[in-house]
Amino acid sequence: MKYGGILPKVDIAYETWGEMNEDRSNVVLIHAGLSASSHARSHPDNPKPGWWEKFVGPGCAVDTDKFFVICTNTLGGCYGSSGPSTMNPLTGKQYGTTFPVVSVNDMVRAQFLLLNHLGIQKVHASVGSSLGGMCSLTAAVLYPERVDRIVSISACAWSHPSSIAMRYLQRKCIMTDANWNKGHYYDGPFPKLGMKLAREIGTMTYRSGPEWDTRFGRKRIDPNQKEQSLCPTFLIESYLEHQGEIFSTKFDPNSLLYISKAMDLFDISEDFGSLHEGLSRIQCPVMVIGVQTDILFPIWQQRELAQVLQEAGNNAVTFYELNSIYGHDTFLLDLNGVGAGVKGFLETHLKETGWLTKTSKDVKVNFSHTKNCVYY
Repeated sequence: MKYGGILPKVDIAYETWGEMNEDRSNVVLIHAGLSASSHARSHPDNPKPGWWEKFVGPGCAVDTDKFFVICTNTLGGCYGSSGPSTMNPLTGKQYGTTFPVVSVNDMVRAQFLLLNHLGIQKVHASVGSSLGGMCSLTAAVLYPERVDRIVSISACAWSHPSSIAMRYLQRKCIMTDANWNKGHYYDGPFPKLGMKLAREIGTMTYRSGPEWDTRFGRKRIDPNQKEQSLCPTFLIESYLEHQGEIFSTKFDPNSLLYISKAMDLFDISEDFGSLHEGLSRIQCPVMVIGVQTDILFPIWQQRELAQVLQEAGNNAVTFYELNSIYGHDTFLLDLNGVGAGVKGFLETHLKETGWLTKTSKDVKVNFSHTKNCVYY
């Protein structure tokens, strides 16, 4: 692990869609965000809609008729991959906060262990948004010879104070909950209130002021209420309450602590002396997408990333700046802007090289939709 500590065993949960071609050259690796699982798209084994359901599939932005798509649950997560809530085989108990601090580098190295296991030497594309965008960049920095192109959406080259501050407050909400118990709450009361507050703060950063104005304005929960109290009055308050409530018990609080800390620590320059030196390792085509209304990863961070990539010698940088009201969550909602851009970027090279005219169905390499890959 980058910051010390050793895991005696590592599990990586992953799901796949599509078919791998004969030379295994049509692989697209999707990196999930902070709270997302490996379930990016529905499939027969799990028909529940995935977190990127409209973007992955036949004819979609990431076309499963053309690509073999892999999505993993992030190391440190709680949906199958090793994390604080998984069992430490040496103690027979859940790790809790004895789990080592993880980095984005660790997350990506774990994914490439999975690729090695699957016999995949190179990916056609590394695609991600938010934390996933950080991972996408890191993949090409750590393994420049194994990544043919990158898509980084609503991410950055290093974490800046504004986003660090927001994530710090989220972690503080959890760690000051009386039930957190220094991360060892698995056999006792659950820190639900802290987790709920953390999500409410996070929700404020995922959308934008213009959208709040459009959706809620100053509308009240009860327009006819005459007397006032300190309880929620406005619809925006009830929306935050609802978002916090539904999330508070479906994600492990310790995973939020660990993954958000990894995001804070993210800095491409850290191992290379400078940002230019680190990004100079990326010579494959790169698409950077940013959103003008993004609060969590402001648009100037994507502009900076695209500019430094070019200054570092990359002549194949595409930068899209979207004017969406959905803020950071645009990557989940904007099929026209994000989806069309990603699809064109992933498939243009295929047309140039003639891959689309090849028959790639002679040899089919199939894996079940959901697996855990174990490394010792």
